Amino acid sequence: MAGRYEPINSPDETTLFPYHDLTPPTVPAVVRARRRTRQHLPETPLVRSEPLSAALDADVLLKREDTLPTGAFKVRGGVNLVASLDEEFREAGLLAASTGNHGQSIAWAGREFDVPVTIGVPEDATAGKVDALEQLGAEVIQHGEDYDEAREHIEELATQREARYVHSGNEPKLLAGVGTAGLEILDERPDVDRVFCPVGGGTAAAGYCITLGAMTDAAVVGVQAERAPAVYRAWQEETLDGLDSVDTIAEGVATRVPFALPTEILQAGLADFRLVSEDAIADAVARLFATDRIVMEGACATAVAAALRAGDELRGETVVLPVSGRNIDRDKFARLLAESEY
Repeated sequence: MAGRYEPINSPDETTLFPYHDLTPPTVPAVVRARRRTRQHLPETPLVRSEPLSAALDADVLLKREDTLPTGAFKVRGGVNLVASLDEEFREAGLLAASTGNHGQSIAWAGREFDVPVTIGVPEDATAGKVDALEQLGAEVIQHGEDYDEAREHIEELATQREARYVHSGNEPKLLAGVGTAGLEILDERPDVDRVFCPVGGGTAAAGYCITLGAMTDAAVVGVQAERAPAVYRAWQEETLDGLDSVDTIAEGVATRVPFALPTEILQAGLADFRLVSEDAIADAVARLFATDRIVMEGACATAVAAALRAGDELRGETVVLPVSGRNIDRDKFARLLAESEY
């Protein structure tokens, strides 16, 4: 696998990592993923938020992905990928780049299946996120100013080590794994009208497009921060060109470069794509804690913010909001609560 290194931001990545298949997963792939993941992970609750339901005059359901072992939805994908890992990579191990939740999902799954894991994070990654990765047994490498610089470094390191690089978006088995949340919702509430889903790399939203979007009449709506609109622009303009920089309090959606596979799925499957402001994200974090006593990251607050902004548009609908992660920095959380009106 040694050779000239190029950053992964296009379908040509299979030249560098030939084990990467950019074929979108199908419903049967998600069904198979569910058989694997349910042996290691619990199903997550789908609970009605009385305060949000009253505010929007709708039936608002929260998909509590924050109750999973790593506190975020991505572990579904990590378990599905590592459970079916090719034997040739089990000794060399897995490498990934992450601002937090993707890295924890691969680290958790690596520990579960006894596969060594190395995670690249930006140099300014919080001590808490680094500690969380190391507690799961991962080697942590801090490099670069942001996620994308850390990602490029880890991609190059993977070619040098001849290890399995796990991209945070261009992985059909990751997408199939996170798509299992959609099947769980379908089992409980096949009458869903709309799902607002945060978009960073787009894996969660892609999972809902593959399942609820394809199997029901539910409209899947992607949501991104106004100050980190890379995938929003890709969805509108059909381009994988990245942004020079992003600046948002929601680090889980602070991606500069769109990913080919989830973007392809979102272009085909999203009913709509919306942007929300930094103030709206901050208010949503504080509001959900005040009204529902739920701690959530800025990334998943984008979905709550978009639903609140939609307002009367949702009257009478059954609406799902994934609480995609709870791994918010303690100081940031305290500051958002202190600055809020709630």
